Amino acid sequence: MNRKTLLLPAAAGLLTTALTGCGSSDGSGSDGAAVVVGITDHIEATPSAPAPLDPAQAYDTPSWTVMHNAFQTLMRLPRSGTEPVPDAAQSCGFQDKQSEQYRCTLRPGLKFSNGHDLTAADVKFSLDRVRNINFKNGPASLLSGIDKVETPSERVVVIHLTAPDATFPSKLTTPATAILDSEVYQGKGLYKGFETVGSGPYSMEPEVKDNRLVKAVFTRNKNYQGTLEPKSDKVEIRFFDDSEALEEALSDGEVGVVPKGLNADQIERLQAGEVKGIRISGSAGQAIRYLGFNTDAPVVRDKVVRQAIAHVVDRQALVRDAYKRTADALYSMVPTGTTAHINSFYNKYGEPSIPAARRLLQHAGVQTPVKLTLAYSSDHYGQATTKEFTSLRDQLNGSGLFQADIKRVKWTSFRPAAADGKYAVYGMGWSPDFPDPDNYVAPFVGKKNFLNSPYHNSTIEDQLIPATRQKAQRSLAARDFQRIQDLIAEDVPLLPLWQGKEYVAYRDGVTGTEYIRDSSSMLQLWELGRGASA
Repeated sequence: MNRKTLLLPAAAGLLTTALTGCGSSDGSGSDGAAVVVGITDHIEATPSAPAPLDPAQAYDTPSWTVMHNAFQTLMRLPRSGTEPVPDAAQSCGFQDKQSEQYRCTLRPGLKFSNGHDLTAADVKFSLDRVRNINFKNGPASLLSGIDKVETPSERVVVIHLTAPDATFPSKLTTPATAILDSEVYQGKGLYKGFETVGSGPYSMEPEVKDNRLVKAVFTRNKNYQGTLEPKSDKVEIRFFDDSEALEEALSDGEVGVVPKGLNADQIERLQAGEVKGIRISGSAGQAIRYLGFNTDAPVVRDKVVRQAIAHVVDRQALVRDAYKRTADALYSMVPTGTTAHINSFYNKYGEPSIPAARRLLQHAGVQTPVKLTLAYSSDHYGQATTKEFTSLRDQLNGSGLFQADIKRVKWTSFRPAAADGKYAVYGMGWSPDFPDPDNYVAPFVGKKNFLNSPYHNSTIEDQLIPATRQKAQRSLAARDFQRIQDLIAEDVPLLPLWQGKEYVAYRDGVTGTEYIRDSSSMLQLWELGRGASA
C-alpha cells in the first residue's frame, strides 16, 4: 500500500460502521450468496481528498484494495510470483536495449463495465491524467518517468520513458495505472465520491455513510476480458469499527474471511483453536513500519541526534511488548525476503546501546536531554500503535538522553500535517506498490518523494537508483541497493522498526485463502470461493 501507508494485520481499529445482514449465515457465500470479507480499514472522502477511489488521488492500501479488483491495468502480478504478466494487454515489452520505450498491444474486444469500448486512447488518457492532475500525496510519482504516450492504433500503446527503468512493467501493475473510461472521467478533475467505472473482473457498488465507505459489493463484470476467472459471482468487503467487532462478526458467521485487522491477542487466541469453525494461517509479510524524520526540523536536523535514536531504540522489545511477536524486528527499509536486503542498521548500530548514544551526543556537543515529540495515528494504523509509541517514548526517556512525548493525531489530519513538515518525528507504514527493492527506497528520497521529506542524497538519487533501473535482471542490482541501504543507515532520514507478518482468518467452507494476496500484498478477491464445510 503502498505509496501507501499500510494498515497492518496485527493492528486494528478504524472508524467505519459494522454491518449485519446480507450474505449467508456462515459468511462463506453458500447458495449463491456473497463471500463476505471483513476488515477494519478506513476509506473516507474529505474536503482535501474528495475522491478516495480515483486513481489520480488514491495512494493508500485500503483504496488500492478496492481499485485492484474493480479496475484493469496493462499488466498485473500473477497468482504467485513477482514477474508481471499481461492483463488488459495481450502482450507488452521493451522495444529497445535501454529500457526506455515500452510497447503494449491490447486484447481485442475490451470493454468497460458500462459497455463502452476500451481502446488505446483510454490507456493514454488514464496515464496522462494521473500526471496532469498530480494530486498532492497521490501516486503521480510512480509515473514521473514517463516522457510521452503514443497510440499508433486503437490497440497499440507506446510509452516513452525519460530514462531507463527496468521496474516500469511492475509499475504498470499498480492501481495508479488503472485504465479509465475517458467518456466518464474528466481529464483535469477528480472523480469525487466512491463510484467506479472500470474493466476489471468485478464491478463495485459502494454503500456509504457519513462520507465513509461501509460496504463494497463486488459483482462479476460480464464485460471483463482477461485471464482471471473469479471463483465467486459476488464478494463483499465490510468495514468494521474495531478488531473486537470484526472478531465477533467472524465468530457469528456474518463474515467468512478476515485478511487483516485482528490484533495480536486475537491472533494468539485463534491460533490456539479457541473459536470453533475458524482457521488462521500466517506467513511472512512485506509491509513495514518506520519512523520518519523531518531533517529540516531544528531538533533532529543534526544527524547525530537521529543516529543516537537509532542506538537507543530496541526493536525486539517493541515487537514483543506491543505486537506479541506478530511482527519481526527490521534493520533496513528493504525488508527480509526482498532481493538485496541487508541488515544495514544492525551492522552500523548493533544491539541497543545507551553508552554509544551518549558518547555520540557528547562528542557532537549536543545538550541532553533532547526534547522530542513523536507523532502517530492509531485510527489508521491500529489500536496497538499507541502501545508501540508508548514503548518508543519510554525507551528514549529511559536512556536519560531524551525527553520525549507522544502525540496521537487523527489520520485525516496526520497525513497532510506530516507532508507539510509539521512533525519532527512521526510514525509511518509502507506496503509495497510492487515487489522490488526499488519501491522501498526510491519513493523516500529526491524531488516529490512520498513523504515530502527535505532529505536528499545525490549519490542515491543521481547515481545508484538510475544504475539499478538499467538492470533488467534484478539480482545484478543488489550491490547498488545494498549501498543505498548503508547510506540510509548512516544518514537516518528514516528509521526502520519492524516488518509485519500476514494472517488470514477464515471460516470452514471458504476456499482460495492461500491466494488471497499477491506478492505486493494486494487482495485478490477473485480467488475466494465456497466449498463444503469441514
